[in-house]
Amino acid sequence: MSGQKLEPSFADKTDFVNAKRGLIDSLKPCIIKTADGRVVWNNDEYDFLNAECPDTANPKLWRQGQLTSIQGLFEVTPGMYQVRGLDLSNMTIVEGEEGVIIIDPLTAVESAAAALALYRKNRGNRKVTGIIYSHSHIDHYGGAKGVLPDATEDVIPVIAPEGFMDEATSENLYAGGAMSRRAAHMYGTRLPKAADGQIGCGIGMGVSAGVRSLIPPNVTISETGDERLIDGVHMIFQMVPEAEAPSEMNFYFPQHQALYIAECATHSLHNIITLRGAQVRDAKAWSGYLDESLVLFGHQSDVLLAGHNWPTWDRKAIIAMISDQRDLYAYLHDQTMRMMNRGMTGIEIAEEITLPPSLQKLWHTQGFYGSVSHNVKGIYQRYMGWFDGNAAHLWEHPPKESAKRYVACMGGIDEVIRKAGEFEAEGDLRFAVTLLGHAVSLDPSHKEAKTSLASVFRKLGFGSENSTWRNFYLSEANALLATKAPHVGRPSANQLKPTQTIDQWLTLLSISLDGLKAGGECFAIEFHVKDSRQWWRINLSNGSLTHRNATSRDELQEESNLTLELNTDELLDALTGGDQQDKVQAGDWSLIPKLLSLIET
Repeated sequence: MSGQKLEPSFADKTDFVNAKRGLIDSLKPCIIKTADGRVVWNNDEYDFLNAECPDTANPKLWRQGQLTSIQGLFEVTPGMYQVRGLDLSNMTIVEGEEGVIIIDPLTAVESAAAALALYRKNRGNRKVTGIIYSHSHIDHYGGAKGVLPDATEDVIPVIAPEGFMDEATSENLYAGGAMSRRAAHMYGTRLPKAADGQIGCGIGMGVSAGVRSLIPPNVTISETGDERLIDGVHMIFQMVPEAEAPSEMNFYFPQHQALYIAECATHSLHNIITLRGAQVRDAKAWSGYLDESLVLFGHQSDVLLAGHNWPTWDRKAIIAMISDQRDLYAYLHDQTMRMMNRGMTGIEIAEEITLPPSLQKLWHTQGFYGSVSHNVKGIYQRYMGWFDGNAAHLWEHPPKESAKRYVACMGGIDEVIRKAGEFEAEGDLRFAVTLLGHAVSLDPSHKEAKTSLASVFRKLGFGSENSTWRNFYLSEANALLATKAPHVGRPSANQLKPTQTIDQWLTLLSISLDGLKAGGECFAIEFHVKDSRQWWRINLSNGSLTHRNATSRDELQEESNLTLELNTDELLDALTGGDQQDKVQAGDWSLIPKLLSLIET
């Protein structure tokens, strides 16, 4: 990479002071279990981070692990508290006139319940008078029923940004099978918590493994400047969609002079694109939102807090942090575009780009979660797609076929392994991985190739500043050395759930249809869903399953081969193999089992 490489100072202990500031109590032991005794969170596993950094970890990432593993109940400012270190995210608690408002109730019911119990142990048994979801990622709403287990509609205000339910219920839904394995690697789910294993995720230590829940919001925020008074607590909202999440908002508390900035500014460079897989985020909009946050609230804030990491106090420090984070995302976006327009590809830009010295020297701009390298490639992808403009890359062989030819050209698999060893010895681990990747692609059972590749992966992981890179490298190394391939579950297309919409059910079926197997079939089925007063038509033709929605039968226009009249729960039963023949109004019921036989499970 071009430009001078600078580092932040390890002598700067400000983050440690802030991460411990306001500590009231810790959870001892910090082990959270389900009702039947299954452990869903064990922060005590990270006690090894209290030691000096070993040679199996990047010193900066080790420091970040030390900071993010600090757990307990903290007073942020009078009347406002955070529980940190009980999940990947933080739960914030704001005291009102009669109870407490919960912001972002973690990932799992058990973790959220433990967080609220820790608060109540120290501050009294105050009732929950409101819940706020800052955005549509599950680590910010999945524990909702842990703080409000007996939720009924409209019992208290549950506030969320516009589009929240659509995004929360669809996230990972259609690409969940592909994402699940990658997410496990990204977060190091199967790695041991150890100096040579998982040492955190940059913005938290890991994801809790408890029960997920969702209490639907009953108050929607749709405009910047919208204000609410909940239990005597005044809030002003800022909409920030398509920043870190498709549906997201920041909010300011005038009485506390506190700005909750969701996940737009954390103590790490965040992801413009994630290794688990997701749509590329808008770095330019993200930067713009941060500038707007400065204008709206920055000069009025005495504390800045977020859904991850620790708060920042002091108005000057807050303005500096938001400004630097704004400039970080603007720089990555704009310089990527500049180099792209000079004719460089994403990979070339990632190799060339260097942050300016002023950003390199800051701790909160380091690549602990997102990285400059993969973020730049994501920005390129957002504008230019997968093709880099080189015709040699337009119609390449898939990996195994390419490997067969590369290995043959290099004199066989043993010679490839030998040459990879030479590159490894010279310190070129990246090309050693390339060579060994060809060897393993050609022969996944070749023991020496797998062992050699795992060894290089471990070296790359140990040196990684980025937690998700480390977790990916070490997870891949473990998978290569495993005597039995780990089970990687993927959601079945037929695992349709009551919490999903009819449109989502039909889309899930369509993307799981075996197109070639269904290629000779041609029929249409109509559903009159009585309780929602809607009509749905699915059409199977040319190996494709499409659907349309209408409020009346006439709007569907075409005739069908089967018509069912039923309620939503009965439709779900029919689409998951249940017998609803008595709901047939016309046509052939056997088309339902025929359709389901064409769905890959």
